[in-house]
Amino acid sequence: MNTALLAFQDISFSYPSNGKPVFQRFALEIAPGAVTAILGPNGAGKTTLLHMALGWLKPQGGQITLQGRPLGSYSRGELGRWIGLVPQSEHTAFEYSLFEYVLLGRAPYLKPLEMPGAEDRRIALDALARVGLAGWEGRSIARVSGGERQLVLVARALAQQPRFLLLDEPTSHLDLGNKVRLLGLLRELASQGVTILFTTHEPEVSTALATHLVLMRAGQVLHTGTLTETFTGERLSAIYGVAVEVAQVNGRQVVLWG
Repeated sequence: MNTALLAFQDISFSYPSNGKPVFQRFALEIAPGAVTAILGPNGAGKTTLLHMALGWLKPQGGQITLQGRPLGSYSRGELGRWIGLVPQSEHTAFEYSLFEYVLLGRAPYLKPLEMPGAEDRRIALDALARVGLAGWEGRSIARVSGGERQLVLVARALAQQPRFLLLDEPTSHLDLGNKVRLLGLLRELASQGVTILFTTHEPEVSTALATHLVLMRAGQVLHTGTLTETFTGERLSAIYGVAVEVAQVNGRQVVLWG
């Protein structure tokens, strides 16, 4: 019996613009309740993988399943109630207030043309507070810093109340204080049973949060397993193509290079 929450089975995918394969016979399983980090160099296919998990991109071959059910059989509303995404960045066509923007996360729970109710508004305000932006609800999304915008994207995903959260480079725009805040929040979500899958270019972020690790290069999974067995200098050197050492500092694994 397949116990994976999300499974990529024999996936083939190419972007129509160039036809160059991103994935060929790609396979990966994400366990329910796990916090899984995906590490790999630029062009490894990490962001493409997240977009396929959301159903935004369709494989040309193979199958993606969520809880054993083909991803394509879910409606957009069902997927929106199941999966939330925190992208690296997002263009906003309108000058939403932060509250209005986070309230968009409630869309999967509303009928067509239905207005958000008091409970939806409460959830949106709570999401802003959880990322440290309480009292900012009236500010314009166009007038906040890159790091603050990243926190708003996280808040919108929290307002969605997903059971499976995807994050694409979630700490890339954050200062140290907000990085610590976000990692603490993600640990809290994991303790509540939310499955988390995130990409990162910061190996130390994976050691601070992840229970499992996926090492990718050129559209292939080179290694996958628990953090303890997978986060090694030899394996990191193989995916990045440079000499990497893993050291222990105050009980935490850190990466040394150069």
